[in-house]
Amino acid sequence: MTHDADRLRNTITLDSELNKIQDADILLERILREARNVVNADAGSIYISDGERLTINYAQNDTKQAALPPGQKLIYKVFTVPINTKSISGYAAATGEPLSISDVYEIPDAAPYGFDSSYDQIAGYRSTSMLAVPLKTNTNEILGVIQVINKKDRRGRVVSFDRDDELLVTHFAANATVALQRAQMTRAILLRMIRMAELRDPKETGPHVNRVAGYAVEIYDAWATRMGIPAREIEKTRDNLRMAAMLHDVGKVAISDVILKKPGRFTPEERKVMETHTWQGSRLFVNKQSQFDDLAQIVALNHHENWDGTGYPGHVDPETGEVLERNADGSAVGKKGSEIPIFGRIVSLADVYDALLSSRVYKKAWTEEETLREMRSLAGSKFDPELVEIFFSILPSIRTISDKYSRESEEA
Repeated sequence: MTHDADRLRNTITLDSELNKIQDADILLERILREARNVVNADAGSIYISDGERLTINYAQNDTKQAALPPGQKLIYKVFTVPINTKSISGYAAATGEPLSISDVYEIPDAAPYGFDSSYDQIAGYRSTSMLAVPLKTNTNEILGVIQVINKKDRRGRVVSFDRDDELLVTHFAANATVALQRAQMTRAILLRMIRMAELRDPKETGPHVNRVAGYAVEIYDAWATRMGIPAREIEKTRDNLRMAAMLHDVGKVAISDVILKKPGRFTPEERKVMETHTWQGSRLFVNKQSQFDDLAQIVALNHHENWDGTGYPGHVDPETGEVLERNADGSAVGKKGSEIPIFGRIVSLADVYDALLSSRVYKKAWTEEETLREMRSLAGSKFDPELVEIFFSILPSIRTISDKYSRESEEA
């Protein structure tokens, strides 16, 4: 079998694998990685259309990644570019056609598009060959753009992308677009569920749950890698975890508005009712059909448990809230330490971090310095100390997610 035939076979195999991924963010990251692999590109970016602009969603760079300590992820700046013919990615989106350039520093003055070298200067990298391919639906709607950079030959030399590369990435992009449409529909359904909760509790906004879910996936990635969990299992779990984390507070739809929308502090009785949102949420996922249902139930039930056993709801039936193990006063014994499932521990940390940085009717937003100091102080009491250590080791990635789903969009 020739090299080109082998590449085509691998590309076709990937089509079915992409259709198994349900979360849009996880899918976009995978699409970019596999598009680069198809043509042996050293780096690349993937953009998503947002009105009249393209927003960078992920950036990858093998050369820059290799220079980082093991386990540390490449950090990229979140930015947007207009959908017009002035930039390379903008041109592909505006025209709906692929654009291949041998050397972005040698673009003729007569070309309508140009290359902004400031991105290379910031990254300390030299882009040369570049191929931008639109993610185009069968109705010619542009969902985004895949941009692959610096194709390498078998000797590791940067070479131009050829016509076969363009055809392969275009084929891949067409099939990736179908998977992306499905994943975006799944995301839309989840966000509608979040909006139902938001009607009851204004704190449960789309940006908030996307940040919490994004943080949770990054923490899980680092933890699972440390634990030696196989890469394929990590890939599958992070897809389901991201969606499950978005629904961590979905049980609040069962709480009375009198309590949920109260502007001040809760009375002890009101607090007790509020705490039922954990098992009320878990009830939604009792009839499990998939790993997503399993993780969603675990997260909903356990994201308010504390490492030292002082959290809630404790040892209760996840469907009825019936206490299974009681303290002397009749309250449920809290889950403690490793009794708390790892996914509950992870989402607890992610949720508190975002809540501290956000303004509420009863408090102002904390500064990042105040928030990080509090996170450290809660290691070993509220949080799993190992997860706090992991959280601080991946803080640059956490900040990137915070920028991506900014609080400005919540307040607009």
